[in-house]
Amino acid sequence: MHPDQDFDQLLAERPTTSGRSPEAVLHEVFGYESFRPLQGEVIHEVVRGGDALVLMPTGGGKSLCYQVPALVRSGTAIVISPLIALMQDQVAALRELGVRAAFLNSTMDFEQARATEYALSTGELDLLYCAPERLIQPRTLELLHGASISLFAIDEAHCVSQWGHDFRSDYLQLAVLASEFPEVPRIALTATADERTRKEIAERLSLTEARHFISSFDRPNIQYRIAPKTNANKQLLDFIKAEHEGDCGIVYCLSRNKVDATAKMLMQNGYTALPYHAGLPAADRANHQERFLREDGVIIVATIAFGMGIDKPDVRFVAHLDLPKSLEAYYQETGRAGRDGKPSTAWMVYGLQDVIKLRQMLEASQGNDHFKRIERQKLDAMLGLCEVTRCRRQVLLNYFGDKLDNPCGNCDTCLVPPETWDGTVAVQKALSCVFRTGQRFGVTYLIDVLRGSENERVLQFGHHQVSTYGIGTELSVNEWKSVFRQLVANGYLRADPEGYGALQLTEQCRPLLKGQQTVKLRKDPVVKKSAGRSSGRRTGSAIKDQITDHAGWEALRACRKELADQQGVPPYVIFHDTTLFDMLERKPKTLDELAGVSGVGAAKLEKYGEIFLATLAGLD
Repeated sequence: MHPDQDFDQLLAERPTTSGRSPEAVLHEVFGYESFRPLQGEVIHEVVRGGDALVLMPTGGGKSLCYQVPALVRSGTAIVISPLIALMQDQVAALRELGVRAAFLNSTMDFEQARATEYALSTGELDLLYCAPERLIQPRTLELLHGASISLFAIDEAHCVSQWGHDFRSDYLQLAVLASEFPEVPRIALTATADERTRKEIAERLSLTEARHFISSFDRPNIQYRIAPKTNANKQLLDFIKAEHEGDCGIVYCLSRNKVDATAKMLMQNGYTALPYHAGLPAADRANHQERFLREDGVIIVATIAFGMGIDKPDVRFVAHLDLPKSLEAYYQETGRAGRDGKPSTAWMVYGLQDVIKLRQMLEASQGNDHFKRIERQKLDAMLGLCEVTRCRRQVLLNYFGDKLDNPCGNCDTCLVPPETWDGTVAVQKALSCVFRTGQRFGVTYLIDVLRGSENERVLQFGHHQVSTYGIGTELSVNEWKSVFRQLVANGYLRADPEGYGALQLTEQCRPLLKGQQTVKLRKDPVVKKSAGRSSGRRTGSAIKDQITDHAGWEALRACRKELADQQGVPPYVIFHDTTLFDMLERKPKTLDELAGVSGVGAAKLEKYGEIFLATLAGLD
């Protein structure tokens, strides 16, 4: 839908909403009976004119924290969003609710932009979405000064942090809002920020006096699973076939080449898989993103360039084939699963080469020593989550200053507790082998020496004569890979900073080599394939597992898809799966009964009520 399509009609239909209570707006416009935890407090703070810094997990309802105040306070709310590509769908979703919403960005032609600017200046908009680089232009600031502004909402506020994983330099200039519009309340929102990042957001956006609203970071419907990487493609295929056949998902890879290869592999195995990375033409990226948002069962294979701001509620799994650089990145990316609150999986495989590659990238970066020290701490925390033997969710939440008193029961270490073993002798053998071979070789070669291989390279370098040759036959190749992976992850070995993959000893390993310290190692567990969908904690089973009337479900989905295609929006903009499921369960026969279904607000009831009632009547 173009910004000016049906604009006059929308403005004429939509009366001013200023003066209504937040609770009335929530029910009448959005179709919900009550606020989620913390939402109500944030909304009332902003409605009364206070500033707020909001940390709420993905899927926790952050957008309502500014959308509801925008419909209560008089004037237009300005929403700063970093992704132009997603503004159109966000605006389309609001318009479906009868909200007067628009956006200003570089995709618009002159006439479209002028029409939107006129609507802003004449007070005919409830919300206006704007990219940060557009907002800070003098012309835009002048335009805002001539309008009645109800509030500023700064979404994805962690982009202002130079230590964050999504840093955007344009965000640094958003502090101008505090000086240019001192009387207008501002709300900054993010799903990912540790204490250091929260402080930086408050300082850089001049929100040091703002109230902080920090929700629990827990996403209980997401099951966290991390496994050693053996054959990544086969592992991914086995995971999808066993637990997420036909589901929508995201697969993250570190490089563009790997994205392309993985998407091709999935397509060859019968899946609708689309690549997404900065090397693709812009038109292809936009098309792939649109198909992901609007079609069922699409898998996007992407670099970390994909996903920020994605509002698709039914992503059932997020898979990582490479190790993220930090827990912030991991939490942000896995948080794109299960926004509808239904059971979903965050699945990852990682291996020694991931650790080596990331450590080499870090050391080779142009950052100063302070930057590298912080990045090392972040990577160490990420590795700690991978190798932990206790509840992963407790470790993840603790990193963000959140606390879970008891193990979650919905991560792999809870479902299949890993065993540990006394690895002291094996570790001494491994470290000695690194030393005896001159600290010049990678893990594959070192394992060949330990296991007494007679291959040409070992004989060529004369390492069949060192004291560590053949002393490690008690462990398999994969078991030795696990030993070396844990040694690198825990800082006893490091990758050669010159980038050749050789492993080198660190000062930390000295007590181990001298026999002054023992070490427990994690046994890589074999996770049962069935440990996924049925194990959701504090949530029901996935919607498609609860459906008994499959014909009715497909009829409602077909009705929704037809309407979505007519409107040019993703199906979930019409109604979420949870709303369709509620319809199927309740089988409303009148508009009043349909109004009681969660997610059916007044505008959608008027637009689509009779259509869905007719579809439901046809099921009897």
